[in-house]
Amino acid sequence: MKIGIITRSTLMSEKGGDTIQVLQTAQWLRQLGVQADIISTSNTPDYSKYDLLHFFNIIRPADILHHIRRFNKPFVVSPVLVDYSEYDKFYRKGLPGLSFRFLSSDTIEYLKAIGRRIKGKDKIRSLSYLWRGHRKSINEILNKSALILPNSNLEYERLTQLYSKTLPYITVPNGIDENLFKQDPCIKKDPSLVVCAARIEGIKNQLNLIRALNDTEYTVVIIGAPALNQMDYYRRCRDIAAKNIIFLDHLSQKELVQYYQKAKVHILPSWFETCGLSTLEAAAMGCNVVITDKGFTREYFEDFAFYCDPSSPASILEAVENAAGSPARQGLQEKILNCYTWKKAARETLKAYQKILYEE
Repeated sequence: MKIGIITRSTLMSEKGGDTIQVLQTAQWLRQLGVQADIISTSNTPDYSKYDLLHFFNIIRPADILHHIRRFNKPFVVSPVLVDYSEYDKFYRKGLPGLSFRFLSSDTIEYLKAIGRRIKGKDKIRSLSYLWRGHRKSINEILNKSALILPNSNLEYERLTQLYSKTLPYITVPNGIDENLFKQDPCIKKDPSLVVCAARIEGIKNQLNLIRALNDTEYTVVIIGAPALNQMDYYRRCRDIAAKNIIFLDHLSQKELVQYYQKAKVHILPSWFETCGLSTLEAAAMGCNVVITDKGFTREYFEDFAFYCDPSSPASILEAVENAAGSPARQGLQEKILNCYTWKKAARETLKAYQKILYEE
């Protein structure tokens, strides 16, 4: 079985959760005997080599349209349905923030795609996207896809609500590398150490995290590179940070292990999360986790996590205090190891491929 995995062109230059998802999915599929090639959307592959194409990021439909119109075989889509609209409408600064308040989420994403093209930060592979628009482009992809592979049932429900259609799907949860993220019980957790591992950008909400924990008893380690198009946001974070806030650049997953091992708390106070991969990793290593109450996080973390309102620094502080002062949530560790590993995700992905290629 030969699969072409088509990804955004900035997958490696601007690493995010989908970078890990794509790399790990391909790696574990190969261990299951699948030839899984990762292909940037900016390249045009030899389509005849592949039995099926697998796309990521439905909110970047121009990346997908270019390929499906040249590929006469089935394809699947992992939506990675991040909803930026609340942040864009109410918390983004400047003229974009003012204008976005009056627009739909689809229109906002369309304008952002045009903006990236004008600034030379990305290309629009399918010119039909320019005249069809964002919503119609996504609908075309959904209508033609053989299967949707959401990361949660909640994500599937949101997708069907947004685009008013019932879609064939198989849920493929996100995961961790169980061989890497293993807690050493001999290393004591530091209740004053709080880690936030995420790309530094508005939707991840590091600014309110800093406001919440500035000059507190906690040492806060913010790990991540700034998004290339949000350097002003990064500078604002640095400008307001007190001495107890430490910034580190992007770290590899292996390098993250030592921070997860020592920290009592990991936090992602985002405006939206499909899951929060770093939260899964940290929880697997015994951290109590604070996470946003917006998105699809509750399907993964249930009552094991400490939830916060990303708009409220007071809520963020209270959640961190509760997490730091509580025993480790071992039930969450067990759930992650049983349900949320990349090995399991690859097996479910392979089931989806087999269903399309061999059962129909």
